[in-house]
Amino acid sequence: MKKRKLKWNNIISFIILIILLIILIYSSIKIINWIKDNKKTNDVVNQINNIVDINEINDNKNTEVIKQNNLNKNNPYYDFIKMKLIDVDLTKLKKQNKDTVGWIQVKGTNINYPFVQTTNNNYYLNHSFDKSLNGAGWVFLDYRNDINKFNKNTIIYAHGRLNKTMFGTLRNILKSDWLKQTNNHVIRMSTEYENTLWQVISVYKIKETNDYLQINFGNNEFKQFGNMLIKRSAYNFKTNINDSDRILTLSTCYDDNTRVVLHAKLIKREKK
Repeated sequence: MKKRKLKWNNIISFIILIILLIILIYSSIKIINWIKDNKKTNDVVNQINNIVDINEINDNKNTEVIKQNNLNKNNPYYDFIKMKLIDVDLTKLKKQNKDTVGWIQVKGTNINYPFVQTTNNNYYLNHSFDKSLNGAGWVFLDYRNDINKFNKNTIIYAHGRLNKTMFGTLRNILKSDWLKQTNNHVIRMSTEYENTLWQVISVYKIKETNDYLQINFGNNEFKQFGNMLIKRSAYNFKTNINDSDRILTLSTCYDDNTRVVLHAKLIKREKK
């Protein structure tokens, strides 16, 4: 009996050892691939930065300020609309990747990238800007959106990378240091058609859901949608939503089941 018991103990120990070895090998491969993806992403980002100029521009006859109703005179909106827009020539980027549709810049984060769009929301989850396979993916516009004219809700996604690339620093928006700096509360964007400025209205962390990813709205639905986003915010930006507003949504993963989300509304635009 003792020999038989010892034999089974050895077999169980051997099986456990094999399982641990498999886990170790699998984890090592994941880490190696993660490091490789990071390097490839950094190389692509550096290449992009070497060929692109981001220019701040003064307001001109084509600049339109989106008026807001019922705002306190101390609302930062009045300071934000004095900010310069950014203008990015996308020509060289479109030669590298015809899916390029714009450039986005979020203050207080590392988000300062071109974004792309294709016919689905899956391809750029595991393909880089140069279309090579890469677990880091790239920053992409929801395939349902029309970049020629902003929908009521324009949605941009990217992975929340731990090395702070892509939307890895979007989680900064939940930190008091970011929230206290009022000048962080704007997003600047440049497309082929116009340059735009957006005022942040809501930031939060939430279990995975698609209720904030709606693009088309029926009568009276949009204002209810906007009020839901504002009510959900982890910080009171002291702003509101009108039926005529347009919203920009940034969404990324915090972990497998949680998302970090930012919403902003259009407050200034300039046709190119």
